[in-house]
Amino acid sequence: MSITRHATRTHPQGDQPKRFVFVLLNNFTLLCFSAALESLRIANRMAEKELYTWRIVGEGGDVAYCSAGTGFKLDGDLDEVGRDDTIMICGGIDVQAATTKRLLGWLRREARKGPAVAGLCTAAYSLAKAGLLDGKRATIHWENQDSFTEEFPEVELTKSVFVVDDKRLTTAGGTSSIDLMLKLIADDNDEQLANAVADQLIYSSIRTDQDTQRLSVPTRIGVRHPKLSQVIQIMEQNIEEPISPSILAKDVGMSTRQLERLFRRYLNRSPKRYYMELRLQKARNLLMQTDMSVINVALACGFASPSHFSKCYRAHYDTTPYRERGTHAARLSI
Repeated sequence: MSITRHATRTHPQGDQPKRFVFVLLNNFTLLCFSAALESLRIANRMAEKELYTWRIVGEGGDVAYCSAGTGFKLDGDLDEVGRDDTIMICGGIDVQAATTKRLLGWLRREARKGPAVAGLCTAAYSLAKAGLLDGKRATIHWENQDSFTEEFPEVELTKSVFVVDDKRLTTAGGTSSIDLMLKLIADDNDEQLANAVADQLIYSSIRTDQDTQRLSVPTRIGVRHPKLSQVIQIMEQNIEEPISPSILAKDVGMSTRQLERLFRRYLNRSPKRYYMELRLQKARNLLMQTDMSVINVALACGFASPSHFSKCYRAHYDTTPYRERGTHAARLSI
């Protein structure tokens, strides 16, 4: 299936609209792209004039496929952009494979001209790989945060819905594209127009760069017990050097036995087991999303030896870390 974009209206002579250049990577996430594009279209409609135009490009200049399998007819290849344009890189699944040498070379070359460059969803990876986020604040989808932190320590990664750091913009994916676009529309015009766009989108909870992308611990686990939530938060922040249940209990002002009972009652597992699952989940993310060696993945997730790591991993995922890495590498090479 292929979708062709209708041309936008011509703008009045002398009233130059702002142009966005959307770069669709292979397997891009449709929601992050469409949410950003629709925000611009609706802004034009609400303002009753063409404030924004856009161009949709990608490698090859023919068709780009989203992760749902739908093809989008492109306006062109990776062409030159103007310094007043805004480049929007739209990422999605397997962003590492989609971040090609040609894309990186184009990004570095065009960024030197001074345009704003945004990475939507997982495309913060592409910006970081091109060196465009060095020393900058950024965000990326929560599922990719572990691997991103390991690969790009020079980037100040946050858990925000979106981040604007000078001319580098990043979003966490999904509907966070709307939040970013509403901010840009408000900055370019006024809050009233941004609110009108939000109303048209039936988007009643506008988020700022101070909002975090993931649900709170109590909401995520479906349990509203303050001490249990506090312990889980400590666990999530201390994966590389796990803390013993006795110290965790002491930190929240209870006995080890009380902590055990709390986990058994609400989560049907021991604190030790829950902690192990968190560590293994991070390990799987690193194996699937980075080129880190299995030994380094083990160390990053608090395992003292590869053999212990492999044993725990196999017990939980019914495969070894080495096979997991091999299977993923084979899939990427297809």
